[in-house]
Amino acid sequence: MSTVSEPTQTSPAQDSPAQDSTEQAPAFVESLNPATDASVARFAVDGPAAVDAAVARAHEAAPWWQEQGFAGRRRHLLRWASWMAAHRDEAVDLLHRENGKPRPDATIELLMTLEHLDWAAKHAAKVLADQSHRPGLLLANFSATTSFVPYGVVGVIGPWNYPMYTPSGSIALALAAGNTVVFKPSEHTPAVGDWYVKAFAAANPDAPEGVLSVVHGFGPTGAALAASAVNKVAFTGSTATGRRVMMAAAQNLTPVVMELGGKDAALVAADADVPAAADAIAWGAMGNSGQTCVGVERVYVHRSVRDQLVAELQKALAQVRPGSEDGASYGPMTMPAQVDVVRSHVADALERGGTAVVGGLDSVGERYISPVVILDAPEDSLAVREETFGPTLTVTTVDDMDEAVRLANDSQYGLGGAVFSQARGAELARRLDTGVVSVNSVIGFAGIPSLPLGGTGASGFGRIHGPEGLREFSRTKGIASQRFPLPGVKLLSFGRAKAITALLPRVIGLRHVRRS
Repeated sequence: MSTVSEPTQTSPAQDSPAQDSTEQAPAFVESLNPATDASVARFAVDGPAAVDAAVARAHEAAPWWQEQGFAGRRRHLLRWASWMAAHRDEAVDLLHRENGKPRPDATIELLMTLEHLDWAAKHAAKVLADQSHRPGLLLANFSATTSFVPYGVVGVIGPWNYPMYTPSGSIALALAAGNTVVFKPSEHTPAVGDWYVKAFAAANPDAPEGVLSVVHGFGPTGAALAASAVNKVAFTGSTATGRRVMMAAAQNLTPVVMELGGKDAALVAADADVPAAADAIAWGAMGNSGQTCVGVERVYVHRSVRDQLVAELQKALAQVRPGSEDGASYGPMTMPAQVDVVRSHVADALERGGTAVVGGLDSVGERYISPVVILDAPEDSLAVREETFGPTLTVTTVDDMDEAVRLANDSQYGLGGAVFSQARGAELARRLDTGVVSVNSVIGFAGIPSLPLGGTGASGFGRIHGPEGLREFSRTKGIASQRFPLPGVKLLSFGRAKAITALLPRVIGLRHVRRS
């Protein structure tokens, strides 16, 4: 999932506060527990030379990995999943300490990671099998085949908010498709990324170095990876940082897949199950401290059920509280700088006429932010227009669902969305200008490995997850093979018979002139 404000990104730009060019670049990446500021791990920064060396090793390992075939790669990937599952307590504890999310949420993240990995390992052979096509009349003596070929080496730049699940959506599928991978985790969660990569090596001691490797650092390390000799780049982060990644990759015309920011809306129709909608929206907005790019940030609700929805949201959020102890609903803000963004969005919405129906400006603390719900904030307010990435929600009253769709689509972002309606769910979902939608739920698409994930507009392009994700990390190659010669018929030759040439206009007339 994505991150929001510079400098909170894993990006080719400096991710930490900008340094003067005369200052020495940091030699180490140190991650801190966002609840206590205690050090979790420390890693040496990989500069351009180290990144290039990792990419070179990945290229060296690529032939071996491709020679394993789908069956061999499946065995390696499932061994990896099994190893991580066996060490689940270790993974959950690390996610809790470094990212800040409660252990139950960390467990869900690990489970989703494993489910997607398992799906990629088991379905790559079928999804990426050669496809045969009819050659058509002119070349009926040919066979036509589409093959899906690995790119070679894929560079993956991951975020901190779901530091295992999100990058794995690219890494697992890229590996299953036959690529080797160099992974740059966020500098805010490097230990999770390091553990994830080392788990592959521990589960597959026969695999050569370079099948899956990790590089650590800040923005310049991400820039070096994007500009290196990788054959494709997969990036998850903010829209602004995504543009920088694309600029770096463009130096070598390296293709990219971008999973960027979101400002997802939920539509609540007059015929919705309002208590169920409120329960789902409360979690979709506040879970993971609101630090979810496909989380709900806006709601458009039909006037006839507006008051009921507000009351149900108040009820659903009454016992929801942040904290780092067992039993907390969600953790601290992983990036302290994001607190200022949330505070400014809440303040702007309230100053401009929005009404706080849950929480308020006092809910925004130094590390923790309690739930905030603002009713009828102006549509041009920061809380409605820009990605807040915190446990806040705007609720806007509409007179009909046409208005709801129009307002939901009036955004630069188009990542995900949700629709709550008993009779019109599918219809309204298709009208939302987003890459993914849940009907009568929130974020359901993220837990279904066979569904693609990706956005439109400022939310990016390309797809991870599902068959489309496997093909995203494969080059399509068309192969035309002549099976046998046709005596006297040589279209693709200077020796073409004059009779054939004379016949061609008649063929055009017979096949393509339509007579009404």
